[in-house]
Amino acid sequence: MTGEAEDDDEIQLEVDAAAEGLRLDRFLADRVSGSSRSLIQKHIDEGAVLVNGAAPRRSAATPLKAGDLVSYLVPAPEAVELVAEDIPLEILFEDAHVLVLNKPAGLVVHPAAGHPRGTLVNALLHHIKDLGGIGGELRPGIVHRLDQGTTGVMIVAKHDQSHRALVEAFQARTVQKRYLAVVTGIPTPEQGTIDTLFGRHPSDRKKFSSKVKTGKQAITKYAVRERFAGGALLEVDLLTGRTHQIRVHLADRGHPLIGDATYGTRRSLSPRETALRTIVERFARPALHAERLALSHPMTGEPLVFTAPVPPDLVALLAALRAL
Repeated sequence: MTGEAEDDDEIQLEVDAAAEGLRLDRFLADRVSGSSRSLIQKHIDEGAVLVNGAAPRRSAATPLKAGDLVSYLVPAPEAVELVAEDIPLEILFEDAHVLVLNKPAGLVVHPAAGHPRGTLVNALLHHIKDLGGIGGELRPGIVHRLDQGTTGVMIVAKHDQSHRALVEAFQARTVQKRYLAVVTGIPTPEQGTIDTLFGRHPSDRKKFSSKVKTGKQAITKYAVRERFAGGALLEVDLLTGRTHQIRVHLADRGHPLIGDATYGTRRSLSPRETALRTIVERFARPALHAERLALSHPMTGEPLVFTAPVPPDLVALLAALRAL
């Protein structure tokens, strides 16, 4: 899932010593996902941002001091016109009620700031007649999401009744979601459960963290499937579906996904690991693949299991790691 501010989401940020002296607009642009600096400047002018409870004296150019409290009431996003687009889909299963597909890397799930078109929703509107409005105007048919860089199995509802049933199944945690993740280092122990609170990062609002004092519960199970010199292939089962959950849980334990520029490769590589460093730097997306989805059919109750083949770039990454 992507990390974006929800409608009417009030964000409160305390300015730390490292941010002292920054302009107000720059400070917010660095910390609020989905908001450009120009959009933030517009919101400041409209009165959506307060510093220590008052309107900033110099508007967007107001310099901040350590300890200042910045409040940002994020306005609801402007309406996006949904347009059907003929974008190819790799369909794994389809009937009158649901569609299951193998999402490629780079495909955004639904329109948002910076991605008004070219999304999975645009493709679905072309493929499925009368989809508009199913489950929401901007996200018709969508019951769960994968990050832009994540590949693998997704299920989509084709009418309101199946949408409601699928949403309930995900909320009840009766849907089994298994991922493949390639990380740096080998986790210890080699299998386990990560159970933490989960929320926005306290100092970088574009990121999420499992090291928060308040938040929602996030549960991730993992097991090492294969070891490499300096890395590992993991099977990961999600028991909850928080934004960036797998990426954050593994990175916060010192084993970030290869290719994850947001949460970074925290494990330092020694000079002798030049080959591994080259492999890590060349992989252009988080090495995460939704391999398997198991659930009951939302209308018939029939057990369904879907798998998506490992994509070519991940196959090549694993081959390179095995060759070290």
